[in-house]
Amino acid sequence: MGGTGRAKVVAVARALVVGDVRDGELAAKLRAAGATGVDRVPAAALPRALHETVGPDGVLVVAGDLIAHGTVLRHLLTVPGGGSVALTGTADDLGAPVSVARGQVTGCGGPPVPPAAPATFLGALRLSPETVAAVPRAAGRGEGPGAVDALLADLHAAGARIGTQPVRLLVAGRAAGDADAAALRHRLDAVDEDAAALRLAVKEQDDFFTTFAISTWSPHVTRLAARLGLTPSMVTALSVVLAVVAAAGFVRGTRAGLVTGGVLLYLSFVLDCVDGQVARYTRRFGAFGGWLDTMADRTKEYLAYAGLAWGAERAGIEGVWPLAVAAMVLQTVRHQTDFWYGALHDEAARRPAADVGGALGRMSVRVQSGGRSAAYWLKRIVVFPIGERWALMAVVAALGDGRAALLAVLACGAFAAAYTLTLRTLRARVMRVPVLAGADLPAVRDEQGRERAPARSRLRPLPLTGLALLAALAALAVAVGTLPGGRPGAVLLVLAAAGLAVLPRARPHDGALDWLVPAALRGTEYVALVALGAAFAVPWPWIFGATAVLALRHYDQQTRLEKGAPAARRLAWDVSWELRLAAVLVLVWFAPVAAFAAAALYVGVLLALQVRRSWVTG
Repeated sequence: MGGTGRAKVVAVARALVVGDVRDGELAAKLRAAGATGVDRVPAAALPRALHETVGPDGVLVVAGDLIAHGTVLRHLLTVPGGGSVALTGTADDLGAPVSVARGQVTGCGGPPVPPAAPATFLGALRLSPETVAAVPRAAGRGEGPGAVDALLADLHAAGARIGTQPVRLLVAGRAAGDADAAALRHRLDAVDEDAAALRLAVKEQDDFFTTFAISTWSPHVTRLAARLGLTPSMVTALSVVLAVVAAAGFVRGTRAGLVTGGVLLYLSFVLDCVDGQVARYTRRFGAFGGWLDTMADRTKEYLAYAGLAWGAERAGIEGVWPLAVAAMVLQTVRHQTDFWYGALHDEAARRPAADVGGALGRMSVRVQSGGRSAAYWLKRIVVFPIGERWALMAVVAALGDGRAALLAVLACGAFAAAYTLTLRTLRARVMRVPVLAGADLPAVRDEQGRERAPARSRLRPLPLTGLALLAALAALAVAVGTLPGGRPGAVLLVLAAAGLAVLPRARPHDGALDWLVPAALRGTEYVALVALGAAFAVPWPWIFGATAVLALRHYDQQTRLEKGAPAARRLAWDVSWELRLAAVLVLVWFAPVAAFAAAALYVGVLLALQVRRSWVTG
């Protein structure tokens, strides 16, 4: 298997080979890839064998006519997430025609329905225990290796969610005869398997800055890290250390400190990319690693914001901490919309709709599938992803000061938010996918108690939550003196915002645009908290710290869903968000700074205990 075998291979599934075997080394490759065992089964006995063989990590089904690099099989066996996955190739590869969209099988046979693209099923399926449980025990369809194609078609028709593992740079194909087998073996021998595996560790579609300023040389760092035995989490930890030192440079506020901070922030982001590349290269995946990577990213970014604000303040520049708070809140709310729109789009792609996203959806597909054109890169840049965000922050800080860097991040972030929110809202109205209808609403809304039966009402969640966000923004405007009303007016508006946001908690969240509710709810909470701090003259660093801890709690909850991590069981004294806000509102009258310190401590302890129970003690 080449260099990718340096890391410990984790056995994840037993393999069933169906039909006559074209590759005499197939069983050995499967075992080297991590299969706990390899069994030959006739096509008719495949369903029964699946139920008898499947373990807690699923089962791998392979057509006997598959010829592939061992690394291809290893990648299929180690796809993170634990779901069911099909090995797919381009439409030119030999195999059964399928349609794919957003990393999942959306059709078997026939022309693909846009925005799906044509592809080929290469005869290997990793099935989860849940998917196998839905397979009837009756005799299988198809003969020989074709039984695996029939199995995929049946699962798709039954509504099973099947992801895709595409073959890139390496070789895999179905050999219908001796000539096909000879041609495939010749192609296998012509590829440097380890070099291809290293290149595959780099994301196929990444953002502009990452692609051209990091991925051109980061694979060398990735190979070195793998040879040194560094795990992805170790690389993540090194990235955090560099970010801490970068923030310390920003805090100095001098030209040398700002330049040093900018350079170190860039190097921190390099390692942030390398940790994922090490995971893909060594196939060391885990829910904890994905969770840690996201939490580390947010912590590093918040440290950079705080360092820039603190350094600017030391340099005599006033009014910078509010910019840091605004940048943090904006980015956190944006990530909420990113997550739920992604979930909505994934669900829409699985539906037999003739037009996902309308004209805007078709335009987006054309841009994404048109190669690395100017329009493709412009679309990547304008959404202001983390690479562009950190690069802008580092360069502007090095050339200017902390205020200029935060203003640049805030302005570009606001434009990106308006751009993405507008287009996504228009597309979501066409797709009409109630993505929150089956979600655990108390967990999504960060509320205590069991989910209750939805109450029917004409008052929809999104308008009410949108009004709550507007009330919170008005409270902030009153608190900072932009609008009249003083401290009592700000407090009353905060109470109104909380009441409006809580009102739809028991109503069905099944509207076409209800995917925006979590982001609006979190925005309401953050802005209301900031408004209370401003109204009671709490120093802005304390407001920043309390809001940052709260945002990390919500990232913890969201990342567990995104990465397939175990859900954190709420503690008995973990109250709903509006009760936390009410407690701050009461305490802030008597001891403003202590109220925010207590809020940060309370949420921080909750987060630490939940992390400990989930990842340390199990």
